[in-house]
Amino acid sequence: MVGIPLGLLSGYSPRVKAIFEPVITFLRPLPPLGYYTIIILWMGTGNLSKILLLFLGAFAPIYVSCAAGVSRVREDYILRAQTLGANKFQVFTHVIFPASLPDIFVGLRNAMSVAYATSVAAEMVAAGSGIGWMVLDASEYLRSDVVFVGIIIMGITGILLDAILLFVEHV
Repeated sequence: MVGIPLGLLSGYSPRVKAIFEPVITFLRPLPPLGYYTIIILWMGTGNLSKILLLFLGAFAPIYVSCAAGVSRVREDYILRAQTLGANKFQVFTHVIFPASLPDIFVGLRNAMSVAYATSVAAEMVAAGSGIGWMVLDASEYLRSDVVFVGIIIMGITGILLDAILLFVEHV
């Protein structure tokens, strides 16, 4: 909800990019679990801290892909639309946004992978339930069968989430 419009706007406006690009460049290489400790200290172990962690983990891939998608739009497409009398809003909605959709979906798929992996890892760090917690708990009791079932469930869930995004992309 935030990464797509902000990434599109940053790709379209050099001023907006100048404001947000340094922040994203700093946040992008940081592993989400690296700042999970500080989030827990500030917000506790409730749902809000988990939502913030997933937001921070997924935001950068979406933002970067959207900004890159806008920058890859061919200049002649924009010039043709302007020649036909399109204003900036029409150029954006009818040329730039549709041409950026493949990159937007790549960013969403990458962000989904990061968010899902972060969610499972966060369950291993600070949770009493969930698939990550189940795998970690089973490993402490040397229950390799439960660990394998958990890994298979994680893989199938990841495949299903990716398939949903691919379906939406092709619709």
